[in-house]
Amino acid sequence: MYICDIKLLQKVVMTKTWPALDETLKDMLTTDEYDFTKCMKMADLGCSSGTNTLLVISHIIENLSKLQEHAPREIQVFLNDLPDNDFNNLFKLMSTNTNTNTNTKNNIECYIYGAPGSFYGRLFPNNTLHFAYSSTSIHWLSQIPQGLEKNNKENIYIATTSPPHVFEAYSKQFERDFTTFLKLRGEEIRGSGRMVLGFLGRSVADPTSKDEFKPYTLISETLSDMVSEGLVKEDDLHSFNIPIYGPSVQEIEAAVESEGSFNLDKMEFVFVPNMGRQRRLQQL
Repeated sequence: MYICDIKLLQKVVMTKTWPALDETLKDMLTTDEYDFTKCMKMADLGCSSGTNTLLVISHIIENLSKLQEHAPREIQVFLNDLPDNDFNNLFKLMSTNTNTNTNTKNNIECYIYGAPGSFYGRLFPNNTLHFAYSSTSIHWLSQIPQGLEKNNKENIYIATTSPPHVFEAYSKQFERDFTTFLKLRGEEIRGSGRMVLGFLGRSVADPTSKDEFKPYTLISETLSDMVSEGLVKEDDLHSFNIPIYGPSVQEIEAAVESEGSFNLDKMEFVFVPNMGRQRRLQQL
């Protein structure tokens, strides 16, 4: 049931990015920057392996077809995730979904490829892509922040009771990771290319002033109860931290400006009420 709820949440967040996605693609294809009469190349970064991936591709094809004479004749979609992602299941799903195969009705041929690897490393040759998209992935860090060790004790993420250096460790790790992400995509995406990114964030600069990640606090409390009952070792709980980070608006703006590969054209804040969490949609 938990997995199903997560997939539903991911779908809700993903559909919240669609206005920015549609606007970006339309803007790209109706300008003179590129000649898309032949082939447009794009990537879905952190695609996962379920039906939500098919939904994204189908939505893109449908909206490209509405652009009529501006629509590309062919598109290449590179699906990226970590190597242990179930790409076999993903391509099996696609084989039964006609919207992600050649779309002859709208004269758009769609060619789909797997691109396993971390998006914190190089994935494509220089100037390969015209467009990159990601939803509910970029907030995952490349590793657990260094220096936490057992200093966060009964918390598994940043909480109102976490010491200041825990927040600093998470913030610095995100800054390193996101800067790396921007730099690498800046090399892989052609000049005047675009990205639309949707990921978890927070509405306040100080993460300890407001508990916007209550689900992780509840998990921490549950694990503490399990320690009291002898079901979980105390040392295991005290050394466990989740490698995610929800940045503030200021942190995102600072990272984009400092790295310099992209301009931040638009940033939207979207509340997802069913989980009490915040999501930010970034268009770079």
